[in-house]
Amino acid sequence: MPGLFAGLEKFGLKADKLNVYEEKKKEEKKPGAAAAAAPEATEKDYIFDKTFKCPCCDAEFHAKAVRAGKVKLAGTDTDLRPKYQQFDCNKYDAVVCPKCGYASIAKYFTYLGTAQCKLIKENITKAFKGIDESGDIYTYDNAIGRFKLALVSTIVKRAKDSERAYTCLKLAWVLRGKRESLPEDTPDRENVIKQLEADEKEALENAYVGFDNAFSTENLPICGNLDEGALMIILADLSRRIGKTEEAGRWISSILTSRTIKDNVKNKAREIKEIIDSAKQQ
Repeated sequence: MPGLFAGLEKFGLKADKLNVYEEKKKEEKKPGAAAAAAPEATEKDYIFDKTFKCPCCDAEFHAKAVRAGKVKLAGTDTDLRPKYQQFDCNKYDAVVCPKCGYASIAKYFTYLGTAQCKLIKENITKAFKGIDESGDIYTYDNAIGRFKLALVSTIVKRAKDSERAYTCLKLAWVLRGKRESLPEDTPDRENVIKQLEADEKEALENAYVGFDNAFSTENLPICGNLDEGALMIILADLSRRIGKTEEAGRWISSILTSRTIKDNVKNKAREIKEIIDSAKQQ
């Protein structure tokens, strides 16, 4: 029967017993010779101690941070909360000076004026009792405490509305993360969830107020990278989450009718609108 090597006879070659690939002999595995499986990476494998210098008291200290490029984004919530495949990286975005108590979202930490420093020392440092930095990672409770300290600092140093709002939003994200990952065997789990939901809503309400004020009084972009479209999406979804459905509708309408906002942002707005419409039908 003609085959792949048919016709080679005219070249003087006999290939009737030739195979394109040699059969590989299976090596017999010796007992105990199996390669050990690589240990699965844990959260602490993605964390390192980053050095900071406090702009208020000049103390050098370490705070835990996520190794850049090591974690993968899995998606985002409708209020733009990033979700990662390995663990909740949002826990590591609040920096606290263990000496004077000054705290901030990482991107704002070094920006502290002389007058603001004085306010921190008078209103925080005098009463500050320190912070527990033990452990290889930040638990959700560690993170929540750190974000609350950061929020207090934004108030004391009289930060812009955008910074206060962003800190509230980040706090809400961490509260949500704790609620979503709460173990089934948590004592009084139902009431713990209710309290986390209430705390998250309060943080979101304050975030909405600050972002709404910033939208009309501060130059865009704010918080480093929130342009008009991103800020309007956040305002639309925050208003939905805190029960201001009519406000959400107005923000969504503004996004969808805008000639300058990008299509991916408009798609986010349509997603939020679908959630609102679905809730109305229930």
